[in-house]
Amino acid sequence: MISLSARLHIDRLGQRGEGVARGPDGLVFIPYALPDETIVAEVDGSRGRLVEVLTPSPHRIAPFCRYFSNCGGCAVQTLAAAPYAQWKRDNVVNAIKQARLEVEVAALADAHGEGRRRATFHARYDSRGQAAIGFMQSRAHKIVEIDSCPVLAPSMRDASQAARALAEALAASAKPLDILVTATDSGLDVDVKGHGPLGENETRKLVSVALAHDLARLSNHGVIVALQRAPMLAMGKAMVAPPPGAFLQATATGEELLAVKVCAAIAGSGRIADLFAGVGTFSLRMAEFAQVHAFDLEEAALSALAKAALIPGLRPVRVESRDLFRHPLSPQEAAQFDAVVFDPPRAGAEQQARALAASPAPLVVGVSCNAQTFARDAAILCAGGYEIARIEPIDQFRHSPHVEIIGIFRRPADKRRGRRLLG
Repeated sequence: MISLSARLHIDRLGQRGEGVARGPDGLVFIPYALPDETIVAEVDGSRGRLVEVLTPSPHRIAPFCRYFSNCGGCAVQTLAAAPYAQWKRDNVVNAIKQARLEVEVAALADAHGEGRRRATFHARYDSRGQAAIGFMQSRAHKIVEIDSCPVLAPSMRDASQAARALAEALAASAKPLDILVTATDSGLDVDVKGHGPLGENETRKLVSVALAHDLARLSNHGVIVALQRAPMLAMGKAMVAPPPGAFLQATATGEELLAVKVCAAIAGSGRIADLFAGVGTFSLRMAEFAQVHAFDLEEAALSALAKAALIPGLRPVRVESRDLFRHPLSPQEAAQFDAVVFDPPRAGAEQQARALAASPAPLVVGVSCNAQTFARDAAILCAGGYEIARIEPIDQFRHSPHVEIIGIFRRPADKRRGRRLLG
């Protein structure tokens, strides 16, 4: 299809942070355009490329990153703080409405803090073996090379240089690499994926890079290559040594705020089930006042959680490896707990929500980074008799379309018996 130049008026900001306009053939989505702007765009079907802003939004501000609109990491940097926060909250509100739920959504809480403490750098090689290292271009497979990223925390300042050195050390294979860098309390923790097993010479090169950049730990596909210090993270009173590539909340401030709100929601509960517990973001903090049973599929993460829990001042934490998608916590099992906390991946936990909806558990706290799957799971819980006490969006993914959500669901006392599994 041939791209055509068109003059368009932007009506709103879409879920992905794109300006939405009505073209002659339907809706057109134009990245980096803002509501109430008149623009010129090259249009190809429903996609548009911003060419010129004729009438700028009164809320348009200058981007703070020189890579913005080229790098695909940030979708919205030119929108002022107040309308930006309203847009993110509206994404949650709209998802809740589409699920036919009637509930007030709290104002967006900012949890960017010092910035992102983890990032995945991509490395790709040309025909001469020269490496391009950085982030993916928006909606493309091209690498945007960067030497710094202003949304990363100060503890990540050496991350891009370390990723470049690792990519150059593995250039002979010319295999596409994904290099996950996480800032921990004891230094950078790096896991390289895409290369496959290392030879002796490659291992030696990677060890040299780890030493030169003072990496706490370097792994290849989760297999430790170099370990100078155990990468440690504080979670409440505990210190956790996460396995390579383990899931963590995007920012330290985001993790702390989520944990504070989850713990406040289940305060007074004596026995708690923590589903999709990971390395213990919530379990280790809840164990300060309750008995916790932590479920997750990843045994390495649970092992790290269990080890971290063995300190004075924490109540017993029981861990169980379990695929909660195929074998969700049953209504009968949920009945043993005063509260259930679940924090699934972006796909949500539909089957687990159905099992909880059929349970007499008095309190469920859901955490999610996807508004649509959160709303779907919330609707299932409400159909099973739960009432929504609070829904709150939290922004630890500043300048991206992603938003974290906490939902608190209570079952009225007269509806805690005789539940059956929804069809």
